[in-house]
Amino acid sequence: MTLLQRYYVPGLYVEDHAIPVPYDWSGKRPGEGFGGESLSQFYRVVTAPEHAHDDLPLLVYLQGGPGGSAPRPLDPRSDGWIAEAVRHFRVILPDQRGTGRSSCVDGVTIAQWGEPRHQADRLKHYLADSIVRDLEHLRLTQFGGRRWVTLGQSYGGFLTLSYLSLFPEGVAASFTAGGIPHVPASARELYEHTFPRMARKTGQFYERYPGDVERVAAVADLLRNRDVILPNGDILTVERLQTLGAGFGMKPSFERIHWMFDIALANGDGTPGARQRLSDAFLDAVMVETSSRPLYWPLQECIYANGELDHPLGWSAQQVRDTMPAFDGAARPLLFTGEAIFPWMFREEKALRPFAAAMELLMQDTGYGRIYDPDRLARNEVPLQSAVYFDDMYVDSGLQLDSLSRIGRSHYWVTNEFEHDGLHGDVVFRHLYEEALNRGDLEALFEPVV
Repeated sequence: MTLLQRYYVPGLYVEDHAIPVPYDWSGKRPGEGFGGESLSQFYRVVTAPEHAHDDLPLLVYLQGGPGGSAPRPLDPRSDGWIAEAVRHFRVILPDQRGTGRSSCVDGVTIAQWGEPRHQADRLKHYLADSIVRDLEHLRLTQFGGRRWVTLGQSYGGFLTLSYLSLFPEGVAASFTAGGIPHVPASARELYEHTFPRMARKTGQFYERYPGDVERVAAVADLLRNRDVILPNGDILTVERLQTLGAGFGMKPSFERIHWMFDIALANGDGTPGARQRLSDAFLDAVMVETSSRPLYWPLQECIYANGELDHPLGWSAQQVRDTMPAFDGAARPLLFTGEAIFPWMFREEKALRPFAAAMELLMQDTGYGRIYDPDRLARNEVPLQSAVYFDDMYVDSGLQLDSLSRIGRSHYWVTNEFEHDGLHGDVVFRHLYEEALNRGDLEALFEPVV
């Protein structure tokens, strides 16, 4: 292993590592030598201090996203599943390619990639087929080929099905939380389910805070009548304001957004005769809440592209939104939107403008890497235990259950007790682990290491 450093944070022993992986896996097999351009694959290994030198089973965490780096734990309790996992496992936290310390991609990077066609083609190498090959290479070369357990949160569940499609021999058991994609995958199908759910979420927000119906409308009317500039120079439009709902599927987002609008109007509840304006504190909060992470929005619809497509993605979220007048910026009450990309983002957001030309090409492309194998998933022999959140705003529970019904050795726990981020508490992973343990699905973890 290429050890960079070792240290302790409260409650955890930590080792940082990095290895090279091929930028392009075409014609290469994980675990074999490779030439040509390489990227850095950074990963962190964490254990409970008392287990720092113990030979524990391995668990690799598949981060949500896309474009998400691994969590940086403050202590085991800062991310509830970690506290439980380090009781039983040596936990591997990889930064997926293009994120964190794994050859990070941002607007500066993509500008260096040259003309838009080349940029678009390179972005395709940051999707599940490449990510999973990086992980399998890591397992084979740095962990002696020892089978490991995967834990996928949100998009990490998409990666889980890719792993089980491509390299099931590397996995002893899998856990997912809120992240089983529909197979066959379709971005438009997903948004046809999630936009109505987002309308209901907005209704729940206004039911909890009825005074915000008028306050949100006042802010939106102000944005329609004059240009408002955020601290980073981006224009604040009604459409961008609506994206504040992207977190409504996690707690405590209702409260966070409510308190943002509480300080939105600089003149408080209105000084008679005063010209209303938005407060600097509100504009700063909106900028932080709605600023895009590199790769997160550019890859958002591409994660549903599996092999040769019958139709291009074509800005699927925008297509669905255009069929629903209730989401128009002039409609009242103003509805918030969820986790969805729109063409205007790449024109108006400073962080996303460098991706604009490449995105237009990606939205019209029909050729992508193969990420799921339905036949292999049907014959799957790796125990898969999934938490399905009944009211999940991002990954429709009905679509998750339909996929799971066609995956071998899959088990699921449907609950409405948690939102999409339930894994980060101290209940969900413990429940999944105990269910798998009681069924005998983890026996392979105790096989002698060969």
